[in-house]
Amino acid sequence: MYFSYGSNMSVRRLRRRVPSAQAKGPAVLTGHQLRFHKKSRDGSAKLDTFATDRPQDRVIGVLFEIDKTEKKLLDAEEGVGRGYEEKTVTVENAQGKTVRAFTYYATDIDASLKPYHWYKEHALRGARENGLPEDYVQMIESAESVDDQNPSRREDELSIYERE
Repeated sequence: MYFSYGSNMSVRRLRRRVPSAQAKGPAVLTGHQLRFHKKSRDGSAKLDTFATDRPQDRVIGVLFEIDKTEKKLLDAEEGVGRGYEEKTVTVENAQGKTVRAFTYYATDIDASLKPYHWYKEHALRGARENGLPEDYVQMIESAESVDDQNPSRREDELSIYERE
């Protein structure tokens, strides 16, 4: 099981990376905050589950089941060892059951960076399509984002939604 909290909440984006991904619904990770501060290779900010150990802090994301043979593909896409590392977390699913899953956390942080508009769009689409609470969606939407100076990257990133 994989707990996604950022752009990979978008089923189309995640399946572009790991075709076997099957959404299993929303889940909550306590003791963490969602932050746009992971320094990306493209010079922008990506999302992170920042550990606070405070029970009132929570990150809402999506549980996915992925084929074990595809996990190494996701690790490579996420940059394990190059800004993200993997950890096992215990989340609560929509039925109130605890589930152990792997997720990624940032090791290269720069709070001065902003996400690109297209990255935030992936996270928002994923949050909405998986039924995350509206106030949580609004929190993501309210984050400041910036234009990507590479228009072809933006077009490529968002082209997966053109068939809607």
